[in-house]
Amino acid sequence: MKTSSGLEVQFFRTLNGLIEPAVRVGFGSPGLWPTGLIVLETTGRRTGRTYRVPVAATLWGHLILASTVRGERSQWLKNLSVTPALRYWLAGHEHEADAIVIGPGTPIPDNISMPALVRPLVPGLSFLSGLGMGFAVLTPRGSSDTAISGQRARNED
Repeated sequence: MKTSSGLEVQFFRTLNGLIEPAVRVGFGSPGLWPTGLIVLETTGRRTGRTYRVPVAATLWGHLILASTVRGERSQWLKNLSVTPALRYWLAGHEHEADAIVIGPGTPIPDNISMPALVRPLVPGLSFLSGLGMGFAVLTPRGSSDTAISGQRARNED
């Protein structure tokens, strides 16, 4: 017999398997409204396998704010905490990005490493992460945000 957490995992795997192909080709993407669905492709923190999952996302200038109400139970958020490089699909197009995670059990990023556009949101996102939500700020590769570019260069040293 499955536990309630096992049923939750199975429910989301089934739901994601049904929704992911449609979202990847652009169904439900932000566009007319700034919030919609995108597909994130992360690297498993223990397995190294590639995982794709549809998530709620909001366009914020050249950045994307992906979110989950599952916080500590969100595997994609945990994967991004370990390996912040990812691919995502928005409006049927594939992109590469780097993520900064704000969620339960993750240290609050300092303002120096946070894109300037998101800095005013950090207190509110941190408060919501304390309530169990989780967020990833995605900076598309090739973006002009110098804070992320500088962080990327420091991480590669």
